[in-house]
Amino acid sequence: MNRASDRTATAAAEPIPLLRPADGLPSVVTADGELRRAAEQLAAGRGPVAVDAERASGFRYSQRAYLVQLRRDGAGTTLVDPIPFGSDLSLLASPLREPEWVLHAASQDLPCLAEAGLVPTRLFDTELAGRLTGLPRVGLGPLVEQLLGLRLEKGHGAADWSRRPLPEDWLVYAALDVEVLLELRDALIGLLTEQGKLEWAEQEFEAIRTAPPPPPRSEPWRRTSGIHKIRKPRLLAGVRSLWQARDRLAAERDVAPGRVLPDTAIVEAALAAPGSPQALAALPVFRGRSQRRLTDYWFTALADAAALPHDQLPRPTAPSDGPPPVARWSDRDPDAAARLAAARAALATLSQERSVPVENLVQPDLLRRVCWSPPADGDVAAALNAGGARPWQIDLAAPLLEQALQARA
Repeated sequence: MNRASDRTATAAAEPIPLLRPADGLPSVVTADGELRRAAEQLAAGRGPVAVDAERASGFRYSQRAYLVQLRRDGAGTTLVDPIPFGSDLSLLASPLREPEWVLHAASQDLPCLAEAGLVPTRLFDTELAGRLTGLPRVGLGPLVEQLLGLRLEKGHGAADWSRRPLPEDWLVYAALDVEVLLELRDALIGLLTEQGKLEWAEQEFEAIRTAPPPPPRSEPWRRTSGIHKIRKPRLLAGVRSLWQARDRLAAERDVAPGRVLPDTAIVEAALAAPGSPQALAALPVFRGRSQRRLTDYWFTALADAAALPHDQLPRPTAPSDGPPPVARWSDRDPDAAARLAAARAALATLSQERSVPVENLVQPDLLRRVCWSPPADGDVAAALNAGGARPWQIDLAAPLLEQALQARA
């Protein structure tokens, strides 16, 4: 099937389903010799390289890649299992150094690819490109349908990719994901160029490529689902201690924390504050066989929290270096609330005019910070730049925000 020529003919018709890779399903690379041959094939290819990776989020503690998919014109599709190589695919680094990488939602896959020794020098993100062109749906499947007239079957992205052997239908899904990326890139470049946004996209891609790893959260346990039910510091200490005990065990076993102990169990145990292992085991969420074996482990965590001196208990609310929740602005600083409302209204109008989502014009947290604490010297452009905004965003948004920051309650 000539997919490029079929696209125009099928634009108004039902999308053509993609069921099998055009070149057949390649064997998964699992041996050193196969990896060397894959590197040679990629080096002999031409143009950009489509890249994807599959993790086992929700099943494993680590975020390592369990399958890496690559496709380049003249080289075909390569599927690599990183596990037999100790997650070290640096043998592929040389042929992948020069070509542009094409990924969908690149920030999700770049960390696990870097862990495997693969880092791009140029990048194209199809998901972000779709956002900048104003397309209403930017998932890979919807983009492929809108721009290529093709349909990707709902796949196995949320599956346990650490499973071995990997089922054939999973591998077909993985191969098809990279098979469409290069043509999708070309279609999006056409739209970006037509709309005068290609330079914007290039700035965004470079920002993603060069972004440092996010700093670790100071108190990640506060993200426990249901923690809003707990206000007393002593009970919060129980949540923290159970969360930390779960995290240690999950890391040791390389199992997703929620599969070791659900958040609901942590919150229920903290609220109940059981006085003995037996009382803990009597709670409904601790009656399962796996939890009964760990009753003493979990109770020790709760007992440690109960024994903490008062000055070591967590505060009822998380510390923050940023502005308070927006819902409190009207009471704490009415002028700041007025500034934010004016800024949001101006950006909403700009979003409609330019067909770019508001959150892609100015990152929401940066907008809140600038509106809560406007720059003392009035240099909004410098404040946006210091907050990580790209030049195209500053050019569009700074004049609007300068005016919005004059708003008063």
